[in-house]
Amino acid sequence: MKLDGRRESGNVEDRRRGGTAGTVAGLGLGGILVVGLITLLMGGNLGDVVQNVQNMGGIGAQTEQTTQEFTAEEEALAKFSRQILASTEDIWSAYFRQNRLGTYRNPTLVLYTNATSTACGTGQAAMGPFYCSGDEKLYIDLSFFSTMKRSLGADGDFAYAYVIAHEVGHHVQNLLGTLGQAHQQMARMSKADANRVSVRIELQADFYAGIWGHYESKSFGSLDDNDIMEAINCASKIGDDYLQKKSQGYAVEESFTHGTAQQRMRWLKKGLTTGDISQGNTFNLSDSQL
Repeated sequence: MKLDGRRESGNVEDRRRGGTAGTVAGLGLGGILVVGLITLLMGGNLGDVVQNVQNMGGIGAQTEQTTQEFTAEEEALAKFSRQILASTEDIWSAYFRQNRLGTYRNPTLVLYTNATSTACGTGQAAMGPFYCSGDEKLYIDLSFFSTMKRSLGADGDFAYAYVIAHEVGHHVQNLLGTLGQAHQQMARMSKADANRVSVRIELQADFYAGIWGHYESKSFGSLDDNDIMEAINCASKIGDDYLQKKSQGYAVEESFTHGTAQQRMRWLKKGLTTGDISQGNTFNLSDSQL
């Protein structure tokens, strides 16, 4: 992915310095991230994540507060993340304006290590990247990208960009009112029905990530076929069915909250191909149509 000379967003909070470093026993941080990701994708909540990680010996005692020192690789990832966020700001601002969707309000990207406070509660690295509509911020522990490569076999610049663009996709949903409406519906439903709505939320965010990629490539010529394949591969490795089979050897469809590998690839590719937000209403489709 070609980003040389591209601007970096100023809408970033770097909370990594002066943070509390956790002593991890049993699981490495990458292992904690995978356990957390699989737990959440299987329908668990933050409490389930913490419990599962503790059960596997993943959380140890906290050490005293220290000043973090970062490797060149992590600093490069931080710069990359700022550049991708800047691209989403430019593309979505123009898209909202041109399609009369209102004013695009830029989200804030929070870089943190291990844990941080959010308007949605305490964010943990075990949760993977996430978006909080309460404060309109995206939260990322950059070590997640290393986990993607090492534990999931998903690697490459555009694969990492897709992860950020997916969370920005949730911000787009929030601005358009879709996210709030879906969460209100979910609060009145059984867990199984709420999971089906959750799948639609996540697949639409994949679609919006694809829309961003469509115009990123069109505007800057920054993507080639290998970049696209990186993102498609990433989508396939974070499908509910893939992760559940990797974790326990079988998949339970009723517990899916993000969609299957095929669904996630399909909606990402649809956004990349069409660049048309009107074709991404996942909420009006039956399960078989997703």
